[in-house]
Amino acid sequence: MTAFLPDHESDVVSQDGQIPASGSSLMQLNERSREIFRSIVESYLATGEPVGSRNLSRLLPMTLSPASVRNVMQDLEQAGLIYAPHTSAGRLPTEFGLRFFVDALMQIGDLPEDERRTIEAQVAAAGRSFETVLTDASTMLSGLTRAAGVVLTAKANVRLKHIEFVRLEPTRALVVLVAEDGQVENRIVALPPGLPSSALIEASNFLNRHIAGQTLTDAKVALEAALVTSRAEIDQLTQKIISAGLASWSGGDGDERKLIVRGHAHLLDDLKALEDLERVRQLFDELETQRGLVDLLGRAEKADGVRIFIGSENKLFSLSGSSTVIAPYHDAAGRIVGVLGVIGPTRLNYARIVPMVDYTARVVGRLLGG
Repeated sequence: MTAFLPDHESDVVSQDGQIPASGSSLMQLNERSREIFRSIVESYLATGEPVGSRNLSRLLPMTLSPASVRNVMQDLEQAGLIYAPHTSAGRLPTEFGLRFFVDALMQIGDLPEDERRTIEAQVAAAGRSFETVLTDASTMLSGLTRAAGVVLTAKANVRLKHIEFVRLEPTRALVVLVAEDGQVENRIVALPPGLPSSALIEASNFLNRHIAGQTLTDAKVALEAALVTSRAEIDQLTQKIISAGLASWSGGDGDERKLIVRGHAHLLDDLKALEDLERVRQLFDELETQRGLVDLLGRAEKADGVRIFIGSENKLFSLSGSSTVIAPYHDAAGRIVGVLGVIGPTRLNYARIVPMVDYTARVVGRLLGG
């Protein structure tokens, strides 16, 4: 069992807007303070409810009176780690407290063998398109974690099989792009005036000679080089339609990313109060803002391992107070080609979910590489 130290990017403030104690001073917490803080966090992750000094004194592995526990809780509150949601209530961890727990105190073990087998069985079944694999991975993560499963994948990493132009009107054509895994994409492109049908056939043949088995990214580079060396063999109108077809499916970061979200309904489980319902409603609205979610998940592509964003550490979920646990997956060349993980309330079971997301990313990467 080892502590998990995720990479994060945040300037976290406490509930009253004050900057909490520095990380170095937090690391000086004595064993008693750490045990009390750990018990508060673990109780919150299990129940979502505040916990008071009397209940804490019964949960602790050491013998302490409620009065002694209250004194430590006051210190933890001054450090910005916990807060009281109501007057005379128990205490809950702040977002800063959750981050400190995840970074410094949480213990991560290996994923149990039965959960490994479940992930392998549901994600690694043969004979399916890669998009289906990703969708199943998102659905599986949602079911195992009782949160929303998310996958972000780059269409540019699909390997190509065939491309064809179909004229719709004198100045418009349909570009049909077929991938090796069975995915089909259609795009509309403008045709140069007076383009003969023979030019469409010639353009299709030229493209198909150069794209087979390549990703969109690799094919774009190869085709640009081939056009330079083949200009004498291809007339200008054909060159224009080749360039139009290439531009229609090889450019634009926004268009080239596919977002899969599964398991929204799990976010309605175990709601404690009306404010929880409002939080989930806000999260649903945020999940519909796909551009923002794509940007958030894209931040995980800069890291090698699992990343955790808690509450206001990401602007997208600042209103709903939600957390994400996400990890990148790689292709056969070791390049990061997508991100997967879960989104849910801040009281996610991080210790269980982190190895689950990590292992799923590795399984998906093996399939992509194989």
